[in-house]
Amino acid sequence: MNTVTANSTVKVNYTGKLENGDIFDSSLNEGREPLTAKLGMGKLIRGFEAGLVGMTIGETKLVEIEPENAYGLIREEMIVEVPIDNVPKGAKVGDMLQSMTNNGPVNVSVISVNEKTVTLDANHPLAGKKLIFELEVLEIN
Repeated sequence: MNTVTANSTVKVNYTGKLENGDIFDSSLNEGREPLTAKLGMGKLIRGFEAGLVGMTIGETKLVEIEPENAYGLIREEMIVEVPIDNVPKGAKVGDMLQSMTNNGPVNVSVISVNEKTVTLDANHPLAGKKLIFELEVLEIN
């Protein structure tokens, strides 16, 4: 029987959830296609790839991925406070903005606003979160 290895190319349906059950991504949404990827290329999060290894065509599996094997832990150095004049007028908590760095543009989330400053978070929105994926292998090459 064909089994997923660390170098397989796979086609997989998936649904990603947070611990509270909120779905953050799914290939099963209308208009979406199953994910096709070659493992071992660094294109998928480590825990997602590791969860696929050993699966067979038609198999389904629930994989829980700790932050260290997903989008990483929250890095405090990526949270900065800036003068309120440095962000668009009317910026509020939850807004996504783009900031320019020496390495190019970076997406940031507004996490607090007061009269003089705004606190921005450049961590990935899923950093620090445990992810739960429902996986179904459709093809293995």
